[in-house]
Amino acid sequence: MKRVVLTGATGFVGANLAEKLLEDGHEVHILLRDGYKVWRIEHFLSHLHPHEINLLDRDKLDAEIQRIRPDWIFHLATYGAYSWQDNSTQAIHTNYLSTVNLIEACLKTGFEVLVNTGSSSEYGLKDHAPAENEYLEPNSFYAATKAAATIFCRYIAQRNNSPIFTLRLYSVYGAFEEPQRFIPQVILNGLEGRFPPLADPEIARDFIFTEDVVRAYLLLATSATSLLPGEIYNVGTGKQTTIKEVVEIAREVFNIKTEPLWNSMPNRSWDSTTWVANNHQLWGLGWQPHYEFRTGFLETIAWFRNNTALIDKIYR
Repeated sequence: MKRVVLTGATGFVGANLAEKLLEDGHEVHILLRDGYKVWRIEHFLSHLHPHEINLLDRDKLDAEIQRIRPDWIFHLATYGAYSWQDNSTQAIHTNYLSTVNLIEACLKTGFEVLVNTGSSSEYGLKDHAPAENEYLEPNSFYAATKAAATIFCRYIAQRNNSPIFTLRLYSVYGAFEEPQRFIPQVILNGLEGRFPPLADPEIARDFIFTEDVVRAYLLLATSATSLLPGEIYNVGTGKQTTIKEVVEIAREVFNIKTEPLWNSMPNRSWDSTTWVANNHQLWGLGWQPHYEFRTGFLETIAWFRNNTALIDKIYR
């Protein structure tokens, strides 16, 4: 059993990781910001060790980490990944300064592994699958702040020979995803026999199922002693799926008779017809995705159908 500190546990990926850590028998401490919402973790919150703390409060953070003395740290707190999160100052505070503070606090106690959460958005718009050492061209404040945090993690890890690593996540989907996001909207509308408003059909994403992402976090934690400090790993399937392809699968699964209304919502500045992971580094550690998009999509639909009370309360 490991003593674990997890930030971002009330978020989509963090909640899935927290539940898996509990299932594996670990002692899980979650650092919670003011105004946190517990709907994703409410069903297992009593088994967690919650700590209300602002990661910008250096003194309190240092004291809390000294008390917990974690073996594993997973840093998933983030801001700006969603189009409605448009406060650049908050992105700087959450994505960069909080990362600096957490790492510096943990360095004082020592640890077995710290896994930072990066983003595929750090690469910017590319016409190919970028490798982890590729030149970064972030085109949003979210991407820029995530890139800054990744660079800081790499620098500190190499300077101190510390087991700090970053997972650059591609388009994660699955249970507990934010209701306004594309895949939940496709499912919610599909269950009622229609399509949601849609952007350009050729927009592509490398959709990666949550269970595959959680396995990547745990793999780094259990492999830390054999990894080079500061290493970065892309987490994606290595195959991109267009919005048009998602719609066709949804049409088949839900037997939707109406036609999709393409371009009934605007594209976002970071939307691209090429967005796919070069996941060779992670494959080299023995990881590979267990879910292709269709399989993960069906699993997600099953989760929606099996959690009708939560769906009615949160998603509708």
